[in-house]
Amino acid sequence: MTTTVRRLLVSVLLIPLLAIGGLATPALATGAQGAEVAQGAGAAQGRSVADDPNADIKARLTAIPGVTFTEEKPTTTGHRYFLFTYTQPIDHFRPWLGTFQQRFSVLHRGTDRPTVFYTNGYTLGTNPSRTEPTRLVDGNQVSIEYRFFTPSRPDPADWTKAGIREQAADSHALVTALKRIYQREWLSTGASKGGMSSTYYRRFYPDDMAGTVAYVAPNNTDVEDYAAYTDFFQNVGTPECRAALNAAQRELLVRRDRLETRYVADNKAAGSTFGTLGTTDRAYEAGVLDVVWAFWQYSTEADCAKVPAAATATDDELYAWFDAQSGITGNSDQSLAKYTAYYYQAGTELGAPYFDVSYLKDLLHYDYKELYAPRSYVPKDIPMTFNKNAMRDIDRWVKHHAERMMFVYGGNDPWGAKPFELGRGSEDSYVYTVAGGNHGSKIEKLPAEESAEATAKVLEWAGLAADQDTARSLAKTPYQIPPFGPLDEEGQKLERNPL
Repeated sequence: MTTTVRRLLVSVLLIPLLAIGGLATPALATGAQGAEVAQGAGAAQGRSVADDPNADIKARLTAIPGVTFTEEKPTTTGHRYFLFTYTQPIDHFRPWLGTFQQRFSVLHRGTDRPTVFYTNGYTLGTNPSRTEPTRLVDGNQVSIEYRFFTPSRPDPADWTKAGIREQAADSHALVTALKRIYQREWLSTGASKGGMSSTYYRRFYPDDMAGTVAYVAPNNTDVEDYAAYTDFFQNVGTPECRAALNAAQRELLVRRDRLETRYVADNKAAGSTFGTLGTTDRAYEAGVLDVVWAFWQYSTEADCAKVPAAATATDDELYAWFDAQSGITGNSDQSLAKYTAYYYQAGTELGAPYFDVSYLKDLLHYDYKELYAPRSYVPKDIPMTFNKNAMRDIDRWVKHHAERMMFVYGGNDPWGAKPFELGRGSEDSYVYTVAGGNHGSKIEKLPAEESAEATAKVLEWAGLAADQDTARSLAKTPYQIPPFGPLDEEGQKLERNPL
């Protein structure tokens, strides 16, 4: 791990909502008045408003037991976008231990359309947006906040309940509740940690979804495996680009006395503290360790020209590049607190990457493996014990039992160095790689023929087989999703390097 949270680049564009039948009925009035009318209609018919197809969709969703309405935000597309919470057990297998409120959102297209379940793996984005599969099937989208990311955290927090098994149960409970309204096919998706989460969900509840599209999802089955990531960094891009990156990284340590002084001053001005990592010196070194990883995760080969030349770059140029890659405040307590749940998971189940940094050895103040470990980024009062069997179980399931799974990777993304692999037991499942792609790789960035094939498969899983001829015709022309106004992306630059 290191210092610039590896951002989840999931491009999400919106397209206009097509009109659906029944818009003239009084029960579809919007806002509180519409909800009241819908509730009256439901009560008059002796059934729950949730089951009344003529009721306003907000009223229907709010009528589901455990769902609490928070806010409706406007869109420029005709979609309706809602924020809710759902009551979840702290422990699904011992529900008497109490409950907490988990945030989720619904982007409503129509109950006659498929629904995409988006597990982003982190905190919930609260602005309307759509993932690539949602756009491909022109469907609804339900997005869930991962448990233990605030505010979806029990109080007090029993961190042993923050794992993949409990979150899969969260997803299953919410999806089961919402299928009462959204009864067409469901697909799941997510990118990076979200892609991992969508895979874990399918492992424990394989029949909940008609298909899954997992983007740039690493598969760290062995925490002691240096080889895969080391091999990646020794071969990615051109020799000239690798040499320039390594030289710039070394120069950040060579000029440590001057640049770290600036680093300390900037963090002091920002109100940063460093109780978790211990000292600003450790935080600075961790940030330097991350710059090459961060470059390949978010940049492309073309960006190599922007890497400062170690021999001639000014301190200002080198420091600005360091900030762009790792984030000056990225290792502060204030930044790390947002991602405690990620680092806890990485250190207890998910695993973390390690790779050769011997070319920096003479300049490092700390043991690389200890500083780079997830344990360094979690407050010491939270105990952590690694379960080496968690990811091995997922890996076996994908190879021997996965059905209707699609994995999309970027050829130059370090997280793709350890991808999920399909085995003899994997049915109707696929792995695609975007040549030269980074952590933002998607179906639309594949070569035209592969993009068309993948699109056709997504449509098939979504129950839209009639649209496959159109998808297959895309083999002759590149598939592009036109941008749509301001509601086009949920991806955010994170503070450090979770996935």
